[in-house]
Amino acid sequence: QVQLVESGGGLVQAGGSLRLSCAASGRTFAAMGWFRQAPGKEREFVAAITWSGGTTNYADSVKGRFTISRDNAKNTVYLQMNSLNSEDTAVYYCAARRFPTAQSRADFYDYWGQGTQVTVSS
Repeated sequence: QVQLVESGGGLVQAGGSLRLSCAASGRTFAAMGWFRQAPGKEREFVAAITWSGGTTNYADSVKGRFTISRDNAKNTVYLQMNSLNSEDTAVYYCAARRFPTAQSRADFYDYWGQGTQVTVSS
């Protein structure tokens, strides 16, 4: 059974940092991504990474502030989020795909986690 379990969300003040984790189990994946959805908005791409080679892809809105990384031994992907602001408030979802490209389109991903809430207070 494939599972993606996110953790690390919470409440943080503007300018602060959080690190999200996504532990994958049940099969191996070729690439992982993070997406987010704010209230009343569509789900949007945040970052993605390939398991081998570690090719990364970022949304313009998070470049220079967020870093995606992976630990192959732990089958876990991380999203380090720095300089957070109120526009980063959203439910963050981890996603996985079987093909080795760091895609930004949500419909290219095969599996999804349940999400973790990130709230940035100003």
